[in-house]
Amino acid sequence: MATSMLGSVRGQRPLGLVGLFRRRPPRDVWERVRRLPGPSAVRRSVAATSGPGIPGSDHYCLELLRKRDYESYLCSLLFPAGCRNSVSALRAFNVELAQVKDSVSEKTIGLMRMQFWKKAVEDMYCDNPPHQPVAIELWKAVKRHNLTKRWLLRIIDEREKNLDDKAYHSIQELENYAENTQSSLLYLTLEVLGVKDLHADHAASHIGKAQGIVTCLRATPYHGSRRKVFLPMDVCVQHGVSQEDFLRRNQDKNVRDVIYDLASQAHLHLKHVLPQKCSCESTSCISSDGCSRGLFEENPASGF
Repeated sequence: MATSMLGSVRGQRPLGLVGLFRRRPPRDVWERVRRLPGPSAVRRSVAATSGPGIPGSDHYCLELLRKRDYESYLCSLLFPAGCRNSVSALRAFNVELAQVKDSVSEKTIGLMRMQFWKKAVEDMYCDNPPHQPVAIELWKAVKRHNLTKRWLLRIIDEREKNLDDKAYHSIQELENYAENTQSSLLYLTLEVLGVKDLHADHAASHIGKAQGIVTCLRATPYHGSRRKVFLPMDVCVQHGVSQEDFLRRNQDKNVRDVIYDLASQAHLHLKHVLPQKCSCESTSCISSDGCSRGLFEENPASGF
């Protein structure tokens, strides 16, 4: 099953790609954001409760996104009210998995955390989610929208493989990683929206790959500060660039050519999607498009 961000929602006319981003968020969205409790208040709320439902777990997910994935936080505010909590839960789930790699000192600990989420997903489909706010909200989304378990487990499996801290051997390997993580998230988002359309599935696949490539590029300075480089080795070898060039923030033309080629590949994926007159409920493609275009322009300060 493929899913995506384009297609039709049964019973209501889905928003067009352009129309979605021209629409101003409802006033109540901003009022709700202003009333969000701070992190300490959320923790007190979660700690003081017990049972399968955790009051404040929806706010916990939003706060997690606001702190760790601000773009997804803003995008979640644009979704229809009936879908907003479920989309936020999916994105918060992704944040929980993504931050495992940087928060553990040993791979074994990372594997244990991934195992926790694998079991959590299995338990959700048995109506027995763990007492953790993101897991609770994700369980609600699973029940409300009958989400496909395969996509959730695929995200965990791919994140688990990525704990090895090795550079991608090829751009194809990076695209496969993006397909199994970012595209899978978009497939699940389409299920939340009730979109069942092959064109939407196709678009989600390309958008996810573009987003994965752009994310890898944007994270290069951060990874470099930690003496790590994850850019595809085949593209680097093609231009005669070593990992040390990125660690030293070398600004030679060869380094810029590596960035340009990867950004071009991301933009190529978007070209398969944006010209089509399909309905789209995702803001991910817009943010990726802006980033890929921006990466085409040389930044004298950083070389990226």
